Amino acid sequence: MAKALIGYMNSDLRTPARLVTDNARLRARVGELEALVLRLTEENDKLAAEAARLLDIEAVSMQEQEMQPA
Repeated sequence: MAKALIGYMNSDLRTPARLVTDNARLRARVGELEALVLRLTEENDKLAAEAARLLDIEAVSMQEQEMQPA
């Protein structure tokens, strides 16, 4: 049992430093991805609003054409 516990324990002293470095890198990457999601969401909202505006203009234009005598 003692050998199993000793084998289970990690004796590499570099592991905590590597984990801290990896954790910091991953947190930075998550921050970058969150910023990207926010930017893309804002851009998508602007595009959707512009598309809705263009569709409204087109609908008004078609209504005006229907009202004109042939």
